[in-house]
Amino acid sequence: MESRSVEAEIATATAAIVARLKPLEGPLLPILHEVQETFGHVPQQALPVIADGLNLSRAEVHGVVSFYHDYRDAPAGRHVIKVCRAEACQSMGGDDLADRLLGLLGLDWHETSSDGSVTIEPVYCLGLCACAPAAMVDGEVIGRLDAAGVNELAKAVRA
Repeated sequence: MESRSVEAEIATATAAIVARLKPLEGPLLPILHEVQETFGHVPQQALPVIADGLNLSRAEVHGVVSFYHDYRDAPAGRHVIKVCRAEACQSMGGDDLADRLLGLLGLDWHETSSDGSVTIEPVYCLGLCACAPAAMVDGEVIGRLDAAGVNELAKAVRA
């Protein structure tokens, strides 16, 4: 019974978001952003509600959700680390630092720790090429990341 009430809550909240944002030109992305902001991810139960509200197929909505890496199908950890994987950061040792961070956290890309403390994601440019290698932690950018910084970062997000 509890899962039905959760599904009903997701459907009701999603329908309200769709109704409010549907008049926008190109409403799908703003709707998905707000659904993710509301639930911490885009629940599968929200997809048919969005599709019906916008007269799209569920496959079309799923295609957009799966295409953009910022949309999650499960809640993220309390801390979200985004590590730049673009060429400038790679050329400044970013690959080794990324591998070190993954090892320290015991995670792979797009994973969330079992305790829910951290999620790690690759991104392909944070716009800090002159300060490479770079990362973003909970929306705050970090440039000129080095081994000591990676160690501190891993320790901070696990605290």
